[in-house]
Amino acid sequence: MEKSRIKPFLTFNGQAEEAMLFYAATLPGAKITTLIPYGKGSPNISEGEENRIMYGALTFARQEILFLDMSSIHKSPEFSWSSSIYIDCSDEAEFDTIFNGLSKGGTVMMGPESVAHIRKCAWVTDKFGVTWQPVWE
Repeated sequence: MEKSRIKPFLTFNGQAEEAMLFYAATLPGAKITTLIPYGKGSPNISEGEENRIMYGALTFARQEILFLDMSSIHKSPEFSWSSSIYIDCSDEAEFDTIFNGLSKGGTVMMGPESVAHIRKCAWVTDKFGVTWQPVWE
């Protein structure tokens, strides 16, 4: 399989590891492949933030998603629904699993519903503020 050259990169303010664990448990077949904390003495990290994630990677559906935590010194902006991660679900069961998992503690912005040729689709902002669009055509 050819390596993807375009990868989602999600930046958090201290919740990257928690988000990665949530996605690994929620998205069928997802797996954390890399989890590297900053460590003591890292530049631009405040004392007590050494365990924040400097580089994290999770694979899901043959796609790598990258993760980073910012420090309290240089905070990341909050996520917005204007950007989302589109998931092309293989069947209705996968759609339901993903939708139900991501909506726990989050906000359902739309759906699930049928739109044009799409059997089921939804917009869900999860408990971390990341917006997803599971779609079953």
